[in-house]
Amino acid sequence: MKFDIAIIGGGLAGLTCGIRLAEQGKRCAIISAGQSALHFSSGSLDFLSYMPDGSVVKNPLDALEDLAKQSPEHPYSRLGADCVSQMAQQAERLLINCGLSFTGNVAQNHMRMTPLGTQRATWLSPTEVPTSTIGEALPWKRIAIIGIEGFLDFQPQLAAGSLEGKGIEAITDYLHVPALDRLRNNPSEFRATNISRVLDLAENTELLADELVRLAQDVDAVILPACIGLDNPDAVSLLCRRVGKPVMLVPTLPPSLLGIRMHQALRSRFRQLGGQFMPGDAVLRADLDGDKVKKIYTRNHTDIPVTAEQVVLASGSFFSNGLVADFDRTYEPIFGLDMMTESQRADWTKESMFASQPYLRFGVKTDNQLRAMIDGKSISNLFAIGAVLGGYDPLQQGCGAGVSLVSAQYVAEQILAMSEVTA
Repeated sequence: MKFDIAIIGGGLAGLTCGIRLAEQGKRCAIISAGQSALHFSSGSLDFLSYMPDGSVVKNPLDALEDLAKQSPEHPYSRLGADCVSQMAQQAERLLINCGLSFTGNVAQNHMRMTPLGTQRATWLSPTEVPTSTIGEALPWKRIAIIGIEGFLDFQPQLAAGSLEGKGIEAITDYLHVPALDRLRNNPSEFRATNISRVLDLAENTELLADELVRLAQDVDAVILPACIGLDNPDAVSLLCRRVGKPVMLVPTLPPSLLGIRMHQALRSRFRQLGGQFMPGDAVLRADLDGDKVKKIYTRNHTDIPVTAEQVVLASGSFFSNGLVADFDRTYEPIFGLDMMTESQRADWTKESMFASQPYLRFGVKTDNQLRAMIDGKSISNLFAIGAVLGGYDPLQQGCGAGVSLVSAQYVAEQILAMSEVTA
């Protein structure tokens, strides 16, 4: 199987890199081993929410110079502020072209509401998610936070308690839609995605609207757990029209409807552009000839190799098995790439669970063009993007999605530029 580009990993980084390349006519294959980490995400995308010293970032682009001083190994620092800014704005346009709608832009972070009613700085949030300007409260004085009877993955009282501490009057209640009774009788099936497949049916969306009208008569806005709108993107707009006030969504425990919806939109766009998506497959090994990857062997295609002019590693971190930790070492399992890591296991973690954990900064080493390295030498046609990269803490710094999108767009542009030279 021959392609122009083979991408290992079907998450945010792999899909957006593939989309950009496919938009320019490149024949791309994405080999995806399992569920994307997007299925477990909030649906909001962080660019740079906090500096390594813990300070909140309001204007991310203005913070890149200071970031380079505090964290010179960060992927943003390696690429440079001008490049990062251009790639972030390109990523915003790409997401819009995939049919996704967000609040925010890379010039200024905003605050999004979490399921606990707290606020977190971020870059882009789905338009249904409650947001506010940094330093300000949500734009409503009285809010109804409505749970779903029997749904344990969202507790409206916890969110209400946090909001009331910020001077917002929050009332709580639970809605009951008879169409959910069958799911409710089986707690293992009573999850956000399954609930949405019921509520997204037109007749049930109407019943839900009637319930919300009854429960939220004297409030400025309604907040629901994100359990609607997976298969029917117009469902939330319909609720807003019927209720006559904003109806907003907050993410629940995984599986996350907002994250899954994003993944579906990206995958659909990639396929529409002619991309080959290989779900449920895994790359087992690769053949290298000197400084080039020649063949890739996958679990499903056994002895039939995938060949490509360029290969992009977007396999993720430990969560996605793009990186592996044994008792005494961490490593990249497909190519055996050079790693940013600590040799002593005692140095992988900090005693406090709230501290920045060193292992989160582990990842593959690259040159300044994000080519992966073996024994200190760059592999000429192997690029690394997203969570497999080392040098940054996606949780403490709030930059995981940003690194994925920026590195994906940067590598796509590198490959396109090389294609023009060789054409």
